[in-house]
Amino acid sequence: MAVLTWDIEENLKKLPDSPGVYMHKDKLGQVIYVGKAVSLKSRVRQYFRASGKADMKVRSMVSHIAEFEYITCGSEMEALILECNLIKKYKPKYNVILRDDKTYPYIKITANEEYPRVLKTRRVDKDNARYFGPYADVAAVNAAIDLLNEIFMLKGCSAGKFPANAKPCLNYHIGRCRGVCIGNVDKAEYGKAVEQAAEILGGRNKGALEYLKSEMDMAAGELNFERAAQLRDHIEAVKSLGEQQRVALLGLPDTDMVLILRSEKSQYAVLFFVREGKLSGRESYPLIAEAGEEARDIAAAFIKQYYMDSAVIPKEVIVMEEMPEKELLEAYLAKLSGHAVKITVPRRGDKKALLDLAKKDVGEMAKSIDEKAKLQRERKRELGAELHRILSGGEDGYSGEEYRIESYDISNTNGVDTVGGMVVFEGAAPKRKDYRRFKVRTVSGADDYGSLREVIYRRFARAQAGDPGFSRLPDLLLVDGGKNQVSAAEAVLGAMKINIPVLGMVKDDHHRTRGLVYGGEETDLKNSPVLYKYIGTVQEETHRFAIEYHRGLRDKKMRSSALDNIEGVGAKRRNALLAHFGSIESIKGASVDELCQVKGMTKAVAGNIVDYFNPV
Repeated sequence: MAVLTWDIEENLKKLPDSPGVYMHKDKLGQVIYVGKAVSLKSRVRQYFRASGKADMKVRSMVSHIAEFEYITCGSEMEALILECNLIKKYKPKYNVILRDDKTYPYIKITANEEYPRVLKTRRVDKDNARYFGPYADVAAVNAAIDLLNEIFMLKGCSAGKFPANAKPCLNYHIGRCRGVCIGNVDKAEYGKAVEQAAEILGGRNKGALEYLKSEMDMAAGELNFERAAQLRDHIEAVKSLGEQQRVALLGLPDTDMVLILRSEKSQYAVLFFVREGKLSGRESYPLIAEAGEEARDIAAAFIKQYYMDSAVIPKEVIVMEEMPEKELLEAYLAKLSGHAVKITVPRRGDKKALLDLAKKDVGEMAKSIDEKAKLQRERKRELGAELHRILSGGEDGYSGEEYRIESYDISNTNGVDTVGGMVVFEGAAPKRKDYRRFKVRTVSGADDYGSLREVIYRRFARAQAGDPGFSRLPDLLLVDGGKNQVSAAEAVLGAMKINIPVLGMVKDDHHRTRGLVYGGEETDLKNSPVLYKYIGTVQEETHRFAIEYHRGLRDKKMRSSALDNIEGVGAKRRNALLAHFGSIESIKGASVDELCQVKGMTKAVAGNIVDYFNPV
């Protein structure tokens, strides 16, 4: 069998001389290293030009690189944050130090205060405050906060209320605070100053820079060089913070971006994912479409089919151009998801910048996507042949079909809130829109076998009932575990007269994938590196999906139960409180007046909440 290889040398020539993130991949297509670069062209080439002079770790990594992929960014800062997001997502083997973007500071303008403050934070809460960042330059953040407080004389203390005989602090006496504590401030005027500070943080800093430069020139003209140097530092801080961070957009709901790519030979839909305000990856899907068909019509057709039975539908889908029947398509997605969905073409602001970034990246993808598609087809064939050998007992005769695999795992905490996760792989790649989640209903306690039987039964019962979301059956099932788990699944399938092979994914004493159990026998995967890596990937993805659902249910239950115990707080007020304050901790610290700002809240119920969380 001829093995197709990806021409690294040829694709190195296609690299752009621009900032971005690169991902080295092994023969299976797994990401083994993520890095950032000011120039992708220069940085990625270094691995293959001088690898013999590199240290042992780099030489080892380069020996396993079968291909590389990259995502272009608008600046080095954007590349840095995206690098962190992708390292967290893929956990690559050769990224020893995993940086976490939560270690980077944000600038926060408080919301639940009569006179808001500007401060630095490394934690983002759902408290209706405005956050800007994250930023890589901590010194610039500190300098910018000092600058904003100096220019606008904003409140620096955390106190929300002051006694009638309050005495102003040192900041007031040295002209760095307006005297909020002594009632010396017009609220409307203060609010205007806060908005001006927000404009600077949002990148609309032209006026501020012109003002600071004129002040610096004046100070230098008066030979006040110390003041001039201070203003120079302020200018640099404002410029640094003015770089729009398009890969981390706080407050942006979960969003997908759909772009159409036309290469020399094929057409693709490219889907970018924005989760929790962060660009977290992309996937491409080959399309069958007429050459002359308009991109907007192709995008509309893709959206209809992709989300038809998807487990996750975002609240917003960004597209390149207005599409026909947009309102009808939005109503269709809303009906599928149970929540409102917007289809938008951004014209300005952060979303437009994010779309422009994606357009640029898709342009770069066009240079090599056909070659990667060929490589992916060959990879699928190689995996299929390996699976065929196990299922057929070592016989040849693999016909080249692509196996559709469903993998199952059970998750609970001491038998509480038990859930099942089902992930789907077609060939070498996950098919995330076909993932499904199950809340176990009939099993009590930590009974993984019983829970697995329930999940398998419900999945195939839905298929037999004609549910379109479960109608496509797999070629084989994978379950997390050994012979007992396989027997549990086989018992259900046998009772339902369904003939699908079941394989168990066995782990070693170090909790790493060891082998596959089929027909009562275990196959050691160490001698099959391609299948070994693939099964390990499937097993980890199934575990992640199941435990993520379990944690979400557990956290939701913990959040709800505290409020449900308070007299006068039903489901509607509970949801309104959480939407307004963002967390139980913020509700605990709220005053009666602050609680009364929530829609539908009465003073009596607000008093009950304060008394519940602050008992005498």
